[in-house]
Amino acid sequence: MSISLNSSALVTVFGGSGFLGRYVVQALAKNGCRVRVAVRRPNQAVHLQTQGGVGQIHAVQANLRYEDSVKRALEGADAAVNLVGILQPSGKQSFEAVQAEGAGTFAQAAKEAGAKALVHVSAIGADPKSTAAYARSKARGEELIRERFSQSVILRPSIVFGTEDEFFNRFASMARFTPALPLFGGGRTRFQPVYVGDVAKAVVAGLDGRARDGVPYELGGPSTYTFKELLDLIGEYTNRKRGYVSVPFWAAKMQAALLQLLPGAPLTVDQVRMLQSDNVVSSDAIREARTLKELGIDPQAVETIVPHYLVRFRPKGEFSVRAV
Repeated sequence: MSISLNSSALVTVFGGSGFLGRYVVQALAKNGCRVRVAVRRPNQAVHLQTQGGVGQIHAVQANLRYEDSVKRALEGADAAVNLVGILQPSGKQSFEAVQAEGAGTFAQAAKEAGAKALVHVSAIGADPKSTAAYARSKARGEELIRERFSQSVILRPSIVFGTEDEFFNRFASMARFTPALPLFGGGRTRFQPVYVGDVAKAVVAGLDGRARDGVPYELGGPSTYTFKELLDLIGEYTNRKRGYVSVPFWAAKMQAALLQLLPGAPLTVDQVRMLQSDNVVSSDAIREARTLKELGIDPQAVETIVPHYLVRFRPKGEFSVRAV
């Protein structure tokens, strides 16, 4: 199903205050929609109001672990979008509670509210048989979405890049303080980074009828890179080319077992397990026309976006001479 994206449409976006969320909210606002941003802490979503007209965007309190709050956030909504995801569990915010059962609660509430369209953002690598709890919970979330809202659109992006991303910015920041960067598993794992603005466009396409219901779309950029090739690009863009230390996956898991005990853990065992599998658009998705191309989106390349926001990591910022 789909809706007409105009001023009469109300779209509830769960997780709208996050990295991807702000781009999705902006894209919906540009189409004239009224946007209700459902977040755990509404005060952290105030900045979104400037992306639309007066009263067009407003935040409400909701938590996917609490069914009543989810139902309130979806009252009267014409469409629903779920962007909620976590990279590591914390307290009651477990993978199962947020990415699996939480997704199911969202879908059921959207159906009961009479929503006409639903988009759920999952991740490439979602697999019920994965050794990583993150990937298993993503797969379970997709399963519950399809069971409870059959005419839904599921999007699976590869790693998402953009000004506020947690990949390029993290390693560029590390390069300021260390002479060498870690190459997990020799740096051979492949990725297909996708621009955050293109993922937001895919969400819009999922609502306006350009996507097929019930099938997962895999979203990747125009090029694939190994982990080492991405670190090479970061070194080039920041004028901070660093050496590498190859870390076998078994050793990385041992390190992560200790690091994940720290507040704001920089690395967890589950993340290392995810790094053991390529994160690229599958041949099945290409053959079955489940990619950005079929949604009418021409993806932006890493090389056209990333250098502009990594300039702040150069030794002299924008005044540095970029390495050749």
